[in-house]
Amino acid sequence: MPLGCLPGLAAAVALVLCAHGVEKAAESTAGTAAARTTPPTRSAPRPAIVPRSVWLGDAAREQPPPRYDDEVVAVFVHHTDSPNDYDCADAPGIIRGLYQGQTLGRDWDDLGYNFVVDRCGTVYEGRAGGADRPVTGAHAQGFNHRTTGIAALGTFTEGVFVPPEMLRSIAALTAWKLGTSGTDPRGDVRLVSSNGGSRYAAGTTAVLPAVAGHSDGYMTSCPGAALYARLPDIRELAARLQGRDAPREPGRTAGIEGAAVPPSGAAADRRRDR
Repeated sequence: MPLGCLPGLAAAVALVLCAHGVEKAAESTAGTAAARTTPPTRSAPRPAIVPRSVWLGDAAREQPPPRYDDEVVAVFVHHTDSPNDYDCADAPGIIRGLYQGQTLGRDWDDLGYNFVVDRCGTVYEGRAGGADRPVTGAHAQGFNHRTTGIAALGTFTEGVFVPPEMLRSIAALTAWKLGTSGTDPRGDVRLVSSNGGSRYAAGTTAVLPAVAGHSDGYMTSCPGAALYARLPDIRELAARLQGRDAPREPGRTAGIEGAAVPPSGAAADRRRDR
């Protein structure tokens, strides 16, 4: 009798193995289909970023751990409303002064901006938490989540010249940060306001440019009329740096294409730190 049971047992085992094979095949097919339908991400090189230790020195205050979002889908461009006639070698000291003004004068826990760009195009890490990570900033009341704040060091009101090196670096930084979420710098995004002090009531879903000026989300003149007028150029160049199609508005980036491309990678970071 035991021998007579073998064919039935073998058949049962075969059925189990067959079912397992079909299940694995289905999983594989589903995975392949998902891979085919997932939109391709658009990456751009990481520009050289001077670490915050360079400008912060021994001025650091005790602060709570940084907060993070899931990703960065928008950039808010600011100006720092400080003098423009600085020597770029003095930029670290100026940023330290901004930090002290915000943490001591306003009792904030850290510098609000995620990044600061000087007139020579040097990019500085601002708020703590890691330049490569989606750190929640304190730069755009109501819209700090899922965004990065980039501040141009200076004041760029109507008629003020905006250095092409600065514009180029803002575009490169924008292309890199938005590339991590596959966001087109020329498009719009949906952001939920977290504070009624912004232009939108708390809980409202706002449709904003992926590269916005501070004034798009808050009642302010920041980033200044001159810099705000250059946001289309920044969007187009950032899209090009992500490898996207030619500019939607031909000639828009002509004024900043000639600026030197900021170096990328660890070697470039080391050069900037000297």
